[in-house]
Amino acid sequence: MKQTKCRIEMKCQKCDKKATMHITDLVGSKPVELHLCAEHAQEYLAQTENGMSPVGGNMASALAAQMAQQMAFSKVSDEFSKSDQETCPVCGLTFFEFRANSRLGCPEDYQTFRKQLTPLLMNIHGECRHTGKRPSCFGEEDARKLTALIGYRREMSEAIETESYEKAGMLRDKIRKLESEAGIE
Repeated sequence: MKQTKCRIEMKCQKCDKKATMHITDLVGSKPVELHLCAEHAQEYLAQTENGMSPVGGNMASALAAQMAQQMAFSKVSDEFSKSDQETCPVCGLTFFEFRANSRLGCPEDYQTFRKQLTPLLMNIHGECRHTGKRPSCFGEEDARKLTALIGYRREMSEAIETESYEKAGMLRDKIRKLESEAGIE
């Protein structure tokens, strides 16, 4: 059964544009949510800088909420940019490419991106260790050969790009030998 995820895009509360800023302000003891487009968000920020509370709540709480949101966003943004640049040494996949395609390139990616994948796997499967069955014909040695094949193919592509044709030829021969040993065509 195929599952589909439904994403609801919030609209700005002052116009029909897509809301890009979501603010929770305390009015008394009640939280009030604001969903604003970029244009109206700038107006909101200008009003808070002038000392006016656009929602009618306590100015200190509005500024505190805004600052906390900006700090949290900045921290998450920095973490994402660092994670996105991590690269698998075997297949050359970056974490940014994984996030864009939702596909890993080789078994080594599980180790390379372990810190980022663990919470994701726990959320999806409730476990981060494989506990299911493996094909009986697929052993540890086969997994190593497949990982090596992925690495050789990446190296061969790089050699071709840099016009190192001798190196590419040697890697091609290694790939063919490994494929015949593993029974891959």
